[in-house]
Amino acid sequence: MTQGPVHEVAVEPSAEAWDAVVEANPLGSYLQLDAWARVKAVNGWTSRRLLDAGPGPVVGAQVLLRRPGPLPWAFAYAPRGPVLEHWDEASVRRFTELAKAGLRGPARASHLRIDPEIEKGAGADDGGALTAALRDAGWIAAPPIQPVSTRIIDLATDEDALWGDLRKKWRQYVNNARRGGVQIVDAGPERLDDFYRIYQETAARAGFLIRALSAYRDIWDAYGPSGRARLLFAELPDGTPAATLFLVRSGTRVVEPYGGMTAAGADLRANYLLKWEAIRSSREAGATSYDMWGLAHPGIAHFKTGFGGREIGYVGAWDLVLDPLGRKTFQLAQQARVRLARRRHGLAGGGTTAAAYTGDGGADG
Repeated sequence: MTQGPVHEVAVEPSAEAWDAVVEANPLGSYLQLDAWARVKAVNGWTSRRLLDAGPGPVVGAQVLLRRPGPLPWAFAYAPRGPVLEHWDEASVRRFTELAKAGLRGPARASHLRIDPEIEKGAGADDGGALTAALRDAGWIAAPPIQPVSTRIIDLATDEDALWGDLRKKWRQYVNNARRGGVQIVDAGPERLDDFYRIYQETAARAGFLIRALSAYRDIWDAYGPSGRARLLFAELPDGTPAATLFLVRSGTRVVEPYGGMTAAGADLRANYLLKWEAIRSSREAGATSYDMWGLAHPGIAHFKTGFGGREIGYVGAWDLVLDPLGRKTFQLAQQARVRLARRRHGLAGGGTTAAAYTGDGGADG
């Protein structure tokens, strides 16, 4: 098949220009915004914005790079990327050539990993078309970093319809929490300590890894000033925080990557009221979709299912191998790092990365 030329950009797009590209795309993720590159820079990641703006549909990605320890290769990762105007064979090939041109040479990336939010077997992947295009372009299936499935609520409908999509029992729980005096409040960074205490309790109970409090402060500092972050609490009648959600927004897409509840919050169904109010108020603020971000285990999946929406399984993660020896070395080092981290935190085996459960876009630092 004849391959069209890649139109390299002499200067990488500015942060503002790149964010405009991401937020104009219906699938543009908050993990592709410049803010996420700033979050990851604290842990030693660098970033490159690759963009081929045409002629033809836009293709590009914000790529995070990190060279672990003494290794001569860098791991390249485009969380929830790339950003393609059209998800078809031609655009996949154009992006592949763009990535090869941008990540070889001084960058010396062993491989580039992507995990696009494309539904498996539907839409662009109808009949396996997209996965076939990726394989034909030289990509191979890879271990996931982000959740491989989620539940998304379409907010284009009216509030009554959203309420009607909740299971009857869930509507009862929401109303019971209201009658029990649970209040929902918006908060700012001054309450990140409260958020973290609840998140820690939830992580210990469910058995997943989370980062230090400073990491969530970094996320707020990166997204909050532009209005792309939101911190919500469900409070008991005496003002005690009982459940929390940390929401992040890209364009009209709202995602809930972090959240949890206390035992007291569970007793009063505070998390049901909190989730409903997060969905309702996101629609009220102009969002068009609400992503519950991952179905880590059956209990969480069951809880989220009761709020309606549609479960989506993604095409998964894919690697473009630029140096086979470098990729193999990285995989062995990563497996050892994850095992060590889980033992250090007293967690049983299983789970590839913390990111698979908490939404951290790049679990390697």
